[in-house]
Amino acid sequence: MKINKSLTLTKPDDWHVHLRSGEMLAKVLRDTATSFNRAIVMPNLSPPIRTTYDAVSYQREIKAALNKDSDFTPLMTSYLTDETDPDDLIAGFKRGVFTAAKLYPAGATTNSDSGVTNTLLLDPVFSAMSNAGMPLLIHGEVVDHKIDIFDREHKFIELVLEPLRNRHKNLKIVFEHITTKSAVDYVRSSSPDKLAATITPHHLSVNRSDLFAGGIRPHLYCLPIPKREEHRIALVDAACSGDKRFFLGTDSAPHLIEEKESSCGCAGVYNSPNALLTYIAIFEQNNALDKLNSFASLNGPEFYNLKPNNKEIEFVKRSSPMSFDDLQVGSSRVKTFVPPFPLFWSAK
Repeated sequence: MKINKSLTLTKPDDWHVHLRSGEMLAKVLRDTATSFNRAIVMPNLSPPIRTTYDAVSYQREIKAALNKDSDFTPLMTSYLTDETDPDDLIAGFKRGVFTAAKLYPAGATTNSDSGVTNTLLLDPVFSAMSNAGMPLLIHGEVVDHKIDIFDREHKFIELVLEPLRNRHKNLKIVFEHITTKSAVDYVRSSSPDKLAATITPHHLSVNRSDLFAGGIRPHLYCLPIPKREEHRIALVDAACSGDKRFFLGTDSAPHLIEEKESSCGCAGVYNSPNALLTYIAIFEQNNALDKLNSFASLNGPEFYNLKPNNKEIEFVKRSSPMSFDDLQVGSSRVKTFVPPFPLFWSAK
């Protein structure tokens, strides 16, 4: 990796993104396909991507929406439910249709009502995944109104993740979009070939106070919700450490502006247009640009047993900051995330 007024990275992959479907897919796909060579595509559509047949159909829709000269590869995931068929799941994985399976606790986030109500019900599925070497991706929050929303990731480790890992010691797990020091410490205490975590650009950039800076900021609302500043600092330290257990996952999740600015606004941040530039700024602020290539381009492929991309992407540092427009979708818009600091780097 060369660093000066230019920066060259191995072409990164996005190990967690929401591309949606239909008109929204057609609009947001370009931003992901331009910045990343591959992406783990979330399955929480309505209805969700549950079977191998569903995934094949969705993958075809994504590829049909790509520019003809694009070499972007969508990596498909299965939405686990209490009734997931392990035979279909593993057959899809062995065929190369599925790259991983996603566990949403039922009711934890957008389109998760069909998710898993009790992980014990899926022990046969997890055993089959362990034997096949298929990664499990986890939205790590408990769903219990008695537990404060800011504590739900921490409690998930104690109540769900640790017992699950004790029952399935060979299961490869990605603890997705972590937001707490507890999660950082837990991942660091684990074997790097069995447990890893993705970290988003928005959780590296904002804390929970930013949600209420001068009023409610609905476009910063996401799940898991941003936490205290001490947790943001812990995430930055983990991302910039060079530890291969942490890697890039944007969790870019577009919603129309009226769905965000409503009496019950949707959870999700659309950051694909500037995700890489935000990561660069964070790493530069922390004198860690020499660690960025590992975080963005090498650690993820290693955990997924894939080769790094053989292409590179070059960035240049500008004298004036970048600006970003909202995305027009039909007669509405999707608000683009902008971090609370200027972005001076741009793709060449």
